[in-house]
Amino acid sequence: MLNGKSVIGVAGSGAMGSGIAQVAATAGHQVYLYDNSAAQIEKSRNSLYSTLNKLEEKSKISADENAAIKSRITFTSELKDLSPCNLVIEAIIENLDIKKKLFADLEALTAPGTVLASNTSSLSITSIASACKNPSAVIGVHFFNPAPLMPLVEIIPGVASNPAFISTTKELINSWKKSTVLTKDTPGFIVNRIARPYYGESIRIYEEGIADFATIDWALKTFGGFRMGPFELMDFIGNDINYKVTETVWEQFFYEPRFKPSFTQKRLFEAGFFGRKTGRGYYDYSEGSVLPQAKTDETLGRMITDRVLCMLINEAADSLHLGLATREDIDTAMTKGVNYPKGLLKWADEIGIEVVLRQISALYEEYNEDRYRPSVMLKRMAAAGRKFY
Repeated sequence: MLNGKSVIGVAGSGAMGSGIAQVAATAGHQVYLYDNSAAQIEKSRNSLYSTLNKLEEKSKISADENAAIKSRITFTSELKDLSPCNLVIEAIIENLDIKKKLFADLEALTAPGTVLASNTSSLSITSIASACKNPSAVIGVHFFNPAPLMPLVEIIPGVASNPAFISTTKELINSWKKSTVLTKDTPGFIVNRIARPYYGESIRIYEEGIADFATIDWALKTFGGFRMGPFELMDFIGNDINYKVTETVWEQFFYEPRFKPSFTQKRLFEAGFFGRKTGRGYYDYSEGSVLPQAKTDETLGRMITDRVLCMLINEAADSLHLGLATREDIDTAMTKGVNYPKGLLKWADEIGIEVVLRQISALYEEYNEDRYRPSVMLKRMAAAGRKFY
């Protein structure tokens, strides 16, 4: 069983993998960080050492702690070096076939009882596990980027996952000063499923000519209390990543209309306008560019916020109705994983479930699209005068 002395392996040394390795080593574990590219491993080593040195310079860690963390991380381009690990966390490209091959290889070289975990954000844990002779050892452990800073970790059992592996992994990662939530193996899990309307409905509002990007961002920050507007956030995450997650969730939910991608984002993706990292996305970040000003109209701003928020709450309610996670874990996931100002179910109680239902029902009646289909849970709770808490 996993404990404080467990040896941790991380497969994939990109930003996410390096971050997970830093978290585990900081918690006192011996860590093996693997990548099949020797050049990438060296890049990861330099980046991680630079990060730790900056933390020391800012007095976030001492010189002794810096040296100790570095000493616990072994960088390797040989997969066999992960053989002594008790837990291996995969953080490679979001490609199912590549992940399945890696898990089959990991199973062959690690000891029985080793927990094999995927950091996938949207792929099926059950499908990944099918590549292994013993799928009970495979679970999902989804960190959020940057892993050292973001507190949330989603824990996902596959159909065949050993419950003991789930509980011991959850306890272990809690000991790393993370907030863990348990979620079913459904597309997008909690956060990447429930958050889809924050982006999708905001784009729809733009496509209808109701408001521009800057005004929508301003509205949701001003009246919703969100730290970043949806277009700022998509540019920060990367439109390549955000679009692909949207597309994956939509396809894996058998083309459910609520998750349908937009042509606006698809065209930006096709153009290579990925956001800040490419210098252009919804906004122009090139040198000398000036960001557009929002139209600060309170009536418009509140309308935009109400429309997006009722869609988010509807998705959270539907996720609870379908048993995706507990109400507490749903609210924790959204506040800890994407920094929402409030848990969506608690927010619904504050607004009034009847009010939220009235808003989403009005959209459904106006558009006659399943995109705006009210959750049966909202209907039942409004009819019974109940609250989520």
